[in-house]
Amino acid sequence: MEQAWAWEQEMPLRWLLIDEGSSGVDGSDVALALCADIDGLFVDPEPPRAAEHYTLIGCDPAGPLREALAHAGTDRAWLSDIVLDPVHDPRQPPPQGCQPYNPGCSCMEELLDVTVLGRRPSAAGADLVDVDLRGHLRILPEYGWPPAQPPAAHAFTLTGNHDGPALGTCRQTAGVFQERPRPPVRPVTLLGSRPAAPLQALMEQRSARRRHLRATIHTVDRSGHAVDTGRMVSATVIGARPSRLGAGLVDVVLDDGLDEPLPDGARVIWELWRTGRPDRPNLWAGHDRALRHQWSGAALRHRRSGRPDRLAGSTFCLDGRFVTDIEGFYCALGEAINGPGGYFGWNLSALDDCLRGRWGAMAPFRLIWHHAEVARRHLVPGYDRPAYTQRTWGPAITLQDLLAILTEGRVDVDLR
Repeated sequence: MEQAWAWEQEMPLRWLLIDEGSSGVDGSDVALALCADIDGLFVDPEPPRAAEHYTLIGCDPAGPLREALAHAGTDRAWLSDIVLDPVHDPRQPPPQGCQPYNPGCSCMEELLDVTVLGRRPSAAGADLVDVDLRGHLRILPEYGWPPAQPPAAHAFTLTGNHDGPALGTCRQTAGVFQERPRPPVRPVTLLGSRPAAPLQALMEQRSARRRHLRATIHTVDRSGHAVDTGRMVSATVIGARPSRLGAGLVDVVLDDGLDEPLPDGARVIWELWRTGRPDRPNLWAGHDRALRHQWSGAALRHRRSGRPDRLAGSTFCLDGRFVTDIEGFYCALGEAINGPGGYFGWNLSALDDCLRGRWGAMAPFRLIWHHAEVARRHLVPGYDRPAYTQRTWGPAITLQDLLAILTEGRVDVDLR
């Protein structure tokens, strides 16, 4: 964002809220407030949920599910993921809120890291079985909390994730659709804030409905330039009080938090970029997987746009000493292409986009990967369960996967 914002010398106002629902008469962003800190922006995530038990009732298993049943009770009775797609009655209108896809619909649910525990004859029909499983339901709160009641359906089709193999069908399920405790609501407080006129007007409204705001959160650097953090708050103003952080500043209390706050340890990463930017490589190396992921996110948000790609045929050197996980690979590749704090993808889809150009390097190019033996030891087949999110649970991304993607993107990789 090119617009610069003033800040106070005696109390730096590091954060800027931009109204998501309106713009100025000239199309410019509408500021709601500058503030010194945001209580609720940096919060450590809840610990991972324990594995649950499910039953596929009236199941006609096929493919890998049938094979896993033959090995129930052993380590071969394991499936990566199972997608349950409801089969709605075509003679009836789709359930409220159902969005059709091809195939399936938005009523689908996905089970992760599934172990087949056993089977028994089913009362639902001859030659059908009830299959007991242990695993995790994928929960992404920003897409809505999973329903406690099953959708209107007379069956479910079972497949592996990512257009995987057919696993059969079942009539009903048990344990999938149930009441689950929601994570605690962590209200947000804008600490040491200077409300702009739009927020001041909201604070003066009597109706709670009229005090609702929806705003994107930006960090403001020392030069006054704001950078979108990728986080949004949607909440109602429930109070304000004079702030201890400075004369004329107020603390604005909101009744709700962020769907996905930044982990507490990411504060030092964003502060590093706010006060300048990384000035030497591998500053990310001491972070765990969650914070390495946040490092790449901050690098993306602070990327200097408009800079030309290095010419096709260039050579880049990747320092592989700290590539002990896939997040470390993205950090190291970003710095190999674009220098300290550089970005060149932070997931497979983003990497594919970067390989198409306009992100610092024009293919074809050469990548000399030093200390590749580290990645050979760590980026190996298996099932990946990063503790910081369920979003990317699934088969691990291996060194061979990365080499195939880079080769397809016309990168000549020299492992050393």
